[in-house]
Amino acid sequence: MKRPPDPRPRLVASSSHPGLAPRTRPAPPPVGFRYYDLGNAPAEQPRDLASERRSRREREGVEGNARLTGSTAALLVVLLAAEGVTILQIRPMLSAHVFIGMLLVPPVLLKMGSTMWRFARYYRGAPEYRRKGPPPALLRLLGPVVVVLTVVVFASGILLLLGPVSMRSQLLFLHKASFVLWLGALAVHVLGHIVDTARLAPRDLYYRTRRQVRGAGVRQWTIATSLVLGVLLGIVVVPHVGSWVFVGKIG
Repeated sequence: MKRPPDPRPRLVASSSHPGLAPRTRPAPPPVGFRYYDLGNAPAEQPRDLASERRSRREREGVEGNARLTGSTAALLVVLLAAEGVTILQIRPMLSAHVFIGMLLVPPVLLKMGSTMWRFARYYRGAPEYRRKGPPPALLRLLGPVVVVLTVVVFASGILLLLGPVSMRSQLLFLHKASFVLWLGALAVHVLGHIVDTARLAPRDLYYRTRRQVRGAGVRQWTIATSLVLGVLLGIVVVPHVGSWVFVGKIG
């Protein structure tokens, strides 16, 4: 009967010193030898920790920008709804209309800034922003139109109160006409982003999700600061409403 092979490792004697005790440790690999795994692939190289940290910061920057945009957009929807109520009875609510309009200015600028930041980073080829991708084509084309009309509506409204009296008729027409166009473009813009806004706006408020991306406190304080600045603007500008009430140039 054939004897089965012995599973124990065989002792190999040293060739250079026969008199020494046998050894079982294998000889070191020759120079230039590389280990290969079972799939004949090279051994995994050490990870680049600096590159990983940089990539993580870029991903958090994209998500943080999206959260800031969504939170600011949700705030603007509430303020714009309140402004719309004042339009229904503009004569008795003119002071409220002006105050809310001034309150809207800093958050509107903040929303424009966060959106333009994403726009600039995407078209400059930032990898994480490119990976996130642009908005749908219709919203991308509509975005500049919304920005221009927003600037015209707010600028004409401010000039109506602070500009020369001789130009009030022209400015009032511009304010009303641009508002009608702006309202239509804004409705499409809001409906196109309503899902993302509802998803992103609460993430810096909930304890579980606010810890996922650093900077939640900074983003919340930024929005709060824009509101404080808006209140101060309203306090400064509302006293000028008296001249409009006196001359009856409303409605």
